[in-house]
Amino acid sequence: MFGIGMPELIIIMVIALIVIGPHKLPELAKSLGKGLAEFKRASEDFQRNIQEEARKSEEKVEPQQEAVTPPAEPEHVATAASAEHGHVAAAAPTEHDAGEKKDAPHA
Repeated sequence: MFGIGMPELIIIMVIALIVIGPHKLPELAKSLGKGLAEFKRASEDFQRNIQEEARKSEEKVEPQQEAVTPPAEPEHVATAASAEHGHVAAAAPTEHDAGEKKDAPHA
């Protein structure tokens, strides 16, 4: 406890008893205890408010990120969807197709 041993603590209490007096010492200890309890309550309330604000700011950031980046649609789903609507995607030519085009007579 702050490097204060039992002998030092007893000396401090004796000096406080002499300076303050035996009648006012219990009142002072009671008010000191109330002050420490109030400080503890205030610090816990402050921590709770900070954590709540951090949670709220995280909740605000997450929906914005989802709206900005829509989920990517898999390729086979996109092809099927365009075929349903009458849009047929042009297939990329293969080596076989390229060979046929070279051999085919030009008209």
